[in-house]
Amino acid sequence: MYLIAKKRCCPSDKCQSKRMLEESSYFCSFNYQTYANMSVVVNQISKLYGQQKALNNVSLSIKAGEIVGLLGPNGAGKSTLMKILSCYLPPTSGTAHIMGYDVQLQSVEVRKLIGYLPESNPLYQDMYIREYLDFVADLHLLGNKKSSRVDEMIQLTGLEAELGKKIRMLSKGYKQRVGLAQALLHDPQVLILDEPTSGLDPNQLVDIRSLIKNVGENKTVILSTHIMQEVEALCSRVIIINKGELAADNSIQHLQSAEGQEQVYVEFDQPVTLALLKTVPDVLQVIKDRDGWILCSKEGKDIRQQLNKWAATHEVTILSLSKKKVGIEESFHRLTQMKS
Repeated sequence: MYLIAKKRCCPSDKCQSKRMLEESSYFCSFNYQTYANMSVVVNQISKLYGQQKALNNVSLSIKAGEIVGLLGPNGAGKSTLMKILSCYLPPTSGTAHIMGYDVQLQSVEVRKLIGYLPESNPLYQDMYIREYLDFVADLHLLGNKKSSRVDEMIQLTGLEAELGKKIRMLSKGYKQRVGLAQALLHDPQVLILDEPTSGLDPNQLVDIRSLIKNVGENKTVILSTHIMQEVEALCSRVIIINKGELAADNSIQHLQSAEGQEQVYVEFDQPVTLALLKTVPDVLQVIKDRDGWILCSKEGKDIRQQLNKWAATHEVTILSLSKKKVGIEESFHRLTQMKS
């Protein structure tokens, strides 16, 4: 179980005293047993820029070893949340913990445990790849481990062939690899990636996605992206933020269903009425679609066997029967357009 240390401060320090009051309230309600296996815990985080509310009372938790997709329209608050988790921005209210450490009160410890690749991927353009990674290793105080870790990251991210070039001479794909290498260099337990595949060509996409998936076998990964196929390929869970608020936090499987339903598409050899199809066992909804029908059932309930029996009973022949998969993109549009 992760223990969260509470920092003492001088009673005369009004700002710190206010923070301590907020913390004491939080600690009274914090359920240690519930969050014992969590890498990331966000509790009622809000962030204001003047009168503009970038995040509004967002709460979530992420287990160790999960690859989680963080989705939302532009300006939804995704990058703001990632900056708070990486100790780059303080929240206006609420708390966030990485492996049990408070991102405000224990930011030095948090920075040791996270690897962060921001969308802009800031790199020292006039450094060679190894020179840059050596520099980052020194910042992380890797000491005797520096040389072996740098070599390992160069091999892991496939940078061997480009070592003779300065970073400014690299393609966008190789610059992203250098960014991932620096994020992984100190062997963090939590990896925060903001649009890591933005602007890459199809071949580069495959390489970077494969690298993220391999890394995710041993680390917690928060992946922000606008590419829905990437989410389906890499993530087991999706968190959607819309206008600063949590719009969804579900498994990929749940979001691939429509409103928590299973769907099958069926075509028959003869006209069949909607009223008759509603007599199929476990069917909740019937929708006319092109030359066939979409039958909806409760999530986790596969009605194809019942449908075959129903067709035999009513002496109709099924010409086509398939399970209909709802894309993440469709669910994303529905969830982010619900709130005007």
